[in-house]
Amino acid sequence: MTLADDLAEAWYGKRRSPWWTWPLAGLYGTLTALRRMLYRIGVLRRVCLPVPVIVIGNLTAGGTGKTPLTIALAAELRGRGFRPGVVSRGHGGSRRESMLLDETPDPAVVGDEPCLIRAGGVPVAVGRDRPAAAQLLLAAGCDVLIADDGLQHYRLARDVEICVIDGVRRFGNGHLLPAGPLREPLRRLDRVDLRVCNGGEAQAGEHPMRLVGGEAVSLDGLRMQPLEGFAGQRVYAVAAIGNPARFFANLSAAGIEVIEHAFPDHHAFIATDLAYGDELPVLMTDKDAVKCRAFAQPHWWRVPVHAELPVAFFEAVVARLPQGAQERP
Repeated sequence: MTLADDLAEAWYGKRRSPWWTWPLAGLYGTLTALRRMLYRIGVLRRVCLPVPVIVIGNLTAGGTGKTPLTIALAAELRGRGFRPGVVSRGHGGSRRESMLLDETPDPAVVGDEPCLIRAGGVPVAVGRDRPAAAQLLLAAGCDVLIADDGLQHYRLARDVEICVIDGVRRFGNGHLLPAGPLREPLRRLDRVDLRVCNGGEAQAGEHPMRLVGGEAVSLDGLRMQPLEGFAGQRVYAVAAIGNPARFFANLSAAGIEVIEHAFPDHHAFIATDLAYGDELPVLMTDKDAVKCRAFAQPHWWRVPVHAELPVAFFEAVVARLPQGAQERP
């Protein structure tokens, strides 16, 4: 068992976190609280943009469904007449300077999640300096920006904050990193505008979200088949996401016999990672597929999902945009 596995078991299981994590959690909490205060009193300056900024993030380390929500919200805003753009740090990519993605971005350069978002046709800019990346989107004609995984990036001023919550794991043991999974204390929830619950049972004040997907698509894009077509078969399930167990559970729920292969989040795949020595199907997430197409085999499949949310959620987002940011017929 790796250290990451050991910590995850403590965060979400019944084990106590290792003793050495507690002083580190105290130090982490002090430093993050100081940083928030410096922004609040103006010692650290926020960058305000001339268009509305919607921030999507979470309180916990790991995946909660931020990227599918970003894609769904961008599509909804486009349908309402807005010209949205997405700004991302580009986790997993080598690019440091700000960059506007073209139609065929390289995930090794810009990261896997920005490539997945860009595939939906929405403009995406990446960069460690997110305000600078946002300027590229403004120059491209965007009139509303979505910051993917930006809840803790206080330098970019925002008009709407959305926190995505894992409806099954929730907040684990409720402690700060590394004693628990929290990036910020739970009281931070009181200051966000909207809460989205991915899976599980939405609690009071939360909008429910489901990740829906019942088909597999070959990585060459030439074949599709329902997941049920793999029922009763053994497959290799590959996931380099924040919560691989969710992907594996969804495949198992379709009656598939899953051989699990979890990799670290944003793992940069090479062909030998998936060389299992036989012709059993390999099923992977969309996020991983963008990094594997260059050396894909005929029996490799991606399992796309899309986020479903109530109309009331999208209405609530638009209602919180500043005056002047109006839907267009």
